Amino acid sequence: MTDIASVPRFSLVKPTLQTHFHIDFDWWQQNERDWHVHLRGLLCPEHQEAFAEVNSGELVDFIDPETAEVRQLDALQQVLLAHCARQPEFLTGQTALVEAVFRIFLANGNSPLSPTELAERLGRPANIILQTLAGPRVYKGLRPIHD
Repeated sequence: MTDIASVPRFSLVKPTLQTHFHIDFDWWQQNERDWHVHLRGLLCPEHQEAFAEVNSGELVDFIDPETAEVRQLDALQQVLLAHCARQPEFLTGQTALVEAVFRIFLANGNSPLSPTELAERLGRPANIILQTLAGPRVYKGLRPIHD
C-alpha cells in the first residue's frame, strides 16, 4: 500500500507569467541525480581545482550581502554565489534557456522568480520561458512554487 504522504502533490493550477519558480533540490534527490556533480561543472577553472578534494554537501556560513543574515549554505553553492556566478562567462547570450534559468537561480541564492522576471534578466520572451518551465517535463528541478 502506498503511503499517501510520500506521493508528490501536483497542483492542477496552471502556472502563469506571474507564477514563481525555483530549483527544487528534492527533485534532484527523488530522481537519483547528484546536483553537486552539476554544480562542480559550473565552477570557474580556479575553483574546479580548489574543490577537487572537497566533500559534496559540506556546509559553510554564508552572510547575505543585502540583509547581513547568516545562514548555512552548501560550500559549492557559496563559491558559485560569491565568485563564479559573477564571472562574465558564467551566463552568456549563448547559454541554453534551461541552463540560463538554472544559473540565474544559483546566482540569486534560489530566490523565486516569475517568468516575467526571468525574461527581464535574460532578454528572452517570458511566454517561451513559461512554456518551457510549465511543461510536463521537469528540467533541472526547475518547478513552480505552489502555496
